[in-house]
Amino acid sequence: MSELSHVAESGEVRMVDVGAKPVSRRRAVASARVRMAAETAHVLRDLPKGDALVTAQLAGIMAAKRTAELIPLCHPLPLTNVHVTLDVAQGAVEIVATAETTAQTGVEMEALTAASVAALTVYDMAKAVDRSMTFTVELVEKVKE
Repeated sequence: MSELSHVAESGEVRMVDVGAKPVSRRRAVASARVRMAAETAHVLRDLPKGDALVTAQLAGIMAAKRTAELIPLCHPLPLTNVHVTLDVAQGAVEIVATAETTAQTGVEMEALTAASVAALTVYDMAKAVDRSMTFTVELVEKVKE
């Protein structure tokens, strides 16, 4: 395993110095899956516009924009695009979050934060009918052009 980038040789945590890195276009995609009872998915699918899924989509976008405030050693990034989709499947909500920037460091934490907060919002809005929900989040893609 390689060294942890946010830990100095002395053992202290640090923000990684990216000042010498060239600016490049970067994109990251993260996904989340909120598993739930089929009845819960049915309720979410049948809600009108302005529903829990739109709320979760907006929460994910807002969270990506605040990642540096939530994750202590993340660099604040000039996001050029954040896109969050939520699809109701049988017994789950599938979330895909894409974040893009032109910067000196990657944007995967923003994509992961967007997917995570969208999943948490789905959980929060549906917990009254299904407390057994669980979710997972993963990084799907990281691209540097």
